[in-house]
Amino acid sequence: MPRYFFHLRNFLDVPDPEGEEFANFELAQAAAVKYARDMVAVSAQEHGAIDLTHYIEVIGEKGESMLTVEFGQAVRVSEGNREISPGWK
Repeated sequence: MPRYFFHLRNFLDVPDPEGEEFANFELAQAAAVKYARDMVAVSAQEHGAIDLTHYIEVIGEKGESMLTVEFGQAVRVSEGNREISPGWK
């Protein structure tokens, strides 16, 4: 199975040295969205703030960048009836 690495890119770059194996890219993509949502929750709980431009970068086994999931893409953000970010579909 292919191995994917999920690097956190925020004020600091936090590389994923181990990565995880997934049967296909779609499963790795779903994991990246989940990790971004988890980081949004942690940031809100620990810091009371969220930077929607922070992101998870998915790197393939050969070192190629395969996907970027910004925090603002991973969650639906709205203000009343006005949608600011539709979230990941």
